[in-house]
Amino acid sequence: MSPFFSKRRVSFVSGALLCASLVSACSSMEPAQGVTRSELRPQAVATTQSAPADGSRALMAPPPPPSTPAAKKPRDATAARAPAEERESATSEAYAPAPTALVAPEPEMRRAAPGKKSMAATGAASGALAMGGAIAPMPVQQPKEKSKLELGDDKNVAEGGNTFEAYKANAFTETAKDNLSTFAADVDTASYSMARRYLQQGQLPPTQAVRVEEFVNYFKYRYTPPEDGAFTVHLEGAPSPFNARRQFVRVGVQGKVVSRSQRKPAHLVFLVDTSGSMASSDKLPLAIESIKVAVKNLNENDTVALVTYAGSTRDVLPPTPATDVKKIHAALDTLVAGGGTAMGSGMEAAYKHAVKKAAGGVVSRVVVLTDGDANIGPNLSPKAMLASIEKYVAEGVTLTTVGFGMGNYHDSLMEQLADKGNGNSFYVDSMKEARKVFETQLTGTLEVIAKDVKFQVEFNPKAVSRYRLMGYENRDIADKDFRDDKVDAGEIGAGHTVTALYEVELTGDAPQELATVRIRAKAPNGTEAKEQAFPLTRANLKPSMEAASTDFRFAVAVAATADILRAAPAAEGWSLATTQKLAEGAVAGDADRTEFVRLIGQARALTTASASGR
Repeated sequence: MSPFFSKRRVSFVSGALLCASLVSACSSMEPAQGVTRSELRPQAVATTQSAPADGSRALMAPPPPPSTPAAKKPRDATAARAPAEERESATSEAYAPAPTALVAPEPEMRRAAPGKKSMAATGAASGALAMGGAIAPMPVQQPKEKSKLELGDDKNVAEGGNTFEAYKANAFTETAKDNLSTFAADVDTASYSMARRYLQQGQLPPTQAVRVEEFVNYFKYRYTPPEDGAFTVHLEGAPSPFNARRQFVRVGVQGKVVSRSQRKPAHLVFLVDTSGSMASSDKLPLAIESIKVAVKNLNENDTVALVTYAGSTRDVLPPTPATDVKKIHAALDTLVAGGGTAMGSGMEAAYKHAVKKAAGGVVSRVVVLTDGDANIGPNLSPKAMLASIEKYVAEGVTLTTVGFGMGNYHDSLMEQLADKGNGNSFYVDSMKEARKVFETQLTGTLEVIAKDVKFQVEFNPKAVSRYRLMGYENRDIADKDFRDDKVDAGEIGAGHTVTALYEVELTGDAPQELATVRIRAKAPNGTEAKEQAFPLTRANLKPSMEAASTDFRFAVAVAATADILRAAPAAEGWSLATTQKLAEGAVAGDADRTEFVRLIGQARALTTASASGR
């Protein structure tokens, strides 16, 4: 036998022996008698959406065209493509996920509350992106090795896929036992954008991914701006369409508007994740285009710097006038994805650039663009990174986090970074959303008009028997800390609105005053907060939901939809059909609101299909 065939024979025999030993090893790793596999998994506060099993992939993929009857149908048999006039052109939104409009069959069933097992991994959507009119499926993220990421006092276990923090929905509180409700302002919108992407891809969003306040505050409300001071407060209430014994009450805040020419000069340090996981078209390419949109909307006094991180950190562009568009674009166009992730090292480098420009008359902000991979890097622990962010906040540098893509998105990390950095958290799923964040909302994102904004609502026990704050669970503040100005809270940017909704039960007694709404906030560079109080009276309550303002009705529809999608116990028995009808009557010609009505229709169909086992 020739040496060549002799070597091949040895290799074949060695491979067979190796396979046999692996099979034997796997067999010996079976759980002990009476112990299930699920019992062997570590428990964690955060839950992870891992890659779906083959049986569920059909639901996420775009439905086959009518000309291919032999192709497998989606698990939701009622799914159908939206009419052309209801879909956004793929060529005009190059990065938009391919939408799937669903017709809601009747009767409708409410989304069931998740059990213990459903709070574990249930499947992340694999994206489908329209690239020049062609549909390009996003590769399914393969599960990674389990890794722990400690953020503050929280522990997150990542098993691959998208990770979200699980918060327990606020329950009703007896006013006689506790008549104070205290929370921090929140103008983040990431939760809504991500839920929209799930729905457009044919999946209900994970219950843990839904944060009511981020749904509500995604939309613009027509509150009257202040003539003097940082903001105005708008109070309104109306009977609930779900329960005749309850009322919805809204606290709306409108920040003062600062024009592009009036705002302070800005120094932006864009910190871009260029690790291998950013390679897909809905990640790094979309992040680059988002930065170009931002640069286009900056002023002649603004400067831009660019730092990247992957296996190592790289200074790509030193502080450069925003008017030097050619130089900035050239630097952006050199970015390619590859290598590992060292977010902590990148954050340190970006902040060191930003702090050099920090001053009372300059807005200095770090903008992180990433898929939220939880790998911090070898030289900095998560706790140290968060502590470092707080230190730089004291020096005048703020932080915005912008998430991209799906498959390994670490939602809780992005939110906590923005929270510690006195900034905002966004999720960009299309060029349309990139323009909304970096063009329409840019001024408010950059210039903070009030910081450490706290709300405290004191309910009158004689008028209100029970109350429930809808959302803001992760913005909860101890009642005793309301007037402690050392306790961190939320920020309000120029032109931003903040809306919070309560569900209340009235006593039926005569007292005119239902509650007192108090707001404490510091000036952007201040250390001591000022407090204002606003009475909520029966005069603020409308006799019917139909008599309430358009903005009020739409906010209630959004908050109620979010509560249903996250299976909040207090929303048991509520119907998406009711929220859709309520939202339809409050669209007022707004494109974002029109899109929301369509999304409720998709959620209704998916909820019904899920309940019927399809």
